[in-house]
Amino acid sequence: MNDLARLLAYQEIRQLASHYAVHLDARDLERLVALFVPDVRVGREARGHAALREDFDRQLRRIGVSFLHVGSHAIELRDANEASGIVYCKAEIQDGERWIHQAIQYHDEYARRDGHWLFVRRRHLLVYGEVQATHPLLQEPADWPRRQHGRGSVPDSLPTWQAFWGRDGSEGN
Repeated sequence: MNDLARLLAYQEIRQLASHYAVHLDARDLERLVALFVPDVRVGREARGHAALREDFDRQLRRIGVSFLHVGSHAIELRDANEASGIVYCKAEIQDGERWIHQAIQYHDEYARRDGHWLFVRRRHLLVYGEVQATHPLLQEPADWPRRQHGRGSVPDSLPTWQAFWGRDGSEGN
């Protein structure tokens, strides 16, 4: 790979991790599964985007709001079509009445298909999970920008979030 191709590969792969966080948090499952190769392996038996979408749907219905913050991302390009990487991530997750902070490492495999980099595999490795003393979503609405503290409007206002939960947008989480 020449220098420009290598730089473009690094950037596109970094964007994969960022888009994963944004689409997962918004519950935009169509765009989330599109970040993976079409023949992605799901569990031991299943393959493909439909199986992956079903798996994400099952997992994400067990939690409420999630907020993934992508940090360090080390990428190793093997050649023009294969790479691996490790992504550090801090997460905040609503688990019923609990609010959990997590430190996560994702161990990824990437492939370039039809000119675009995609996930082949993404392994979620937990460093720790810790319950926060207070639940930030139980605050009164912030009414931002008038007041800087309180609950905001995201993700409840996102159309993909509303569709995921079968809402018309008129009710809160």
